[in-house]
Amino acid sequence: MLKYSKVLGLVVFVFLFAMCNQKSKSETKKETILKGSMAITVDETVKQIIDDQVAVFEGTYYDAKITVNPKSETEVFNDLLNQKANVAITARDLTKEERARFEKNKINPRVTPFAHDAIAFISNKGNNDTLIALKTVIDFMQGKADPKIKGLVFDNPNSSTVRYIKELAKVNEVPKTGVFSLKTNNEVIKFVSENDGMIGIVGVNWLSQPTPDMIESIKKINVLSVKGLNSDKYYSPTQSDLALDKYPLARDLFIINCQGHSGLGMGFASFIAGDIGQRIILKSSLLPYRTPGRKLKIRNEIIKDKE
Repeated sequence: MLKYSKVLGLVVFVFLFAMCNQKSKSETKKETILKGSMAITVDETVKQIIDDQVAVFEGTYYDAKITVNPKSETEVFNDLLNQKANVAITARDLTKEERARFEKNKINPRVTPFAHDAIAFISNKGNNDTLIALKTVIDFMQGKADPKIKGLVFDNPNSSTVRYIKELAKVNEVPKTGVFSLKTNNEVIKFVSENDGMIGIVGVNWLSQPTPDMIESIKKINVLSVKGLNSDKYYSPTQSDLALDKYPLARDLFIINCQGHSGLGMGFASFIAGDIGQRIILKSSLLPYRTPGRKLKIRNEIIKDKE
């Protein structure tokens, strides 16, 4: 009887230990705003800046792991609407129709703007003219030939840059001749660096933060200054011109969180929109949505450094 009791006690002890251990593992895997893992779908035209944000976020919060999946704008929004992705980085806000679809599915997306971005026009260094009128590009998109432009080059047909320029030109389809779509922003930069007369259309972040393999190609292109539709002056996709609201191809960047709970998506959105995230934006040559504050220390007297 005593032996039976000891065996029973041992079984109960092992069972309780296993349950506690299982609970501990479950708690370890539980996601919070600063802990756990998730994947985010990112508009590929702004992948560079998001890679920077993720690197600093993970370096600050060691228990957080974020996987970046770059896709075209069309794919990003399709993934969100079809609930294949819960968190996304986009170059536009949700439309009324998209919000209505989320409401129908009882989803309340949290949309946080975090940066002012720009679309850039680039040309080969062989082209001495570094100025271009936006109307010239719009006319070309409407099928009107221009001797100054051999062709327009986009990253891919479903990208946010294509959608942006189509909306400006008020066309549903791009011309069948003279407009080319490749696959990535880097391919556009490389193609333009090797071909005179072509105008590339890319996200400016790929120019300010080129990948190591693109540095030589970047040296062979010009970033064009653009004259807007209602302006007689040319402006560049720089932080200063973005801050003054002068550059005609500016756009905002957003993080859209559809997780529906206080998870890592909320923590990452707060990080990007917060002081550290905005300073990362500032150093990337984009314009922060909220300018980070600066603390000044005023001294009554100058203190000489010790020799």
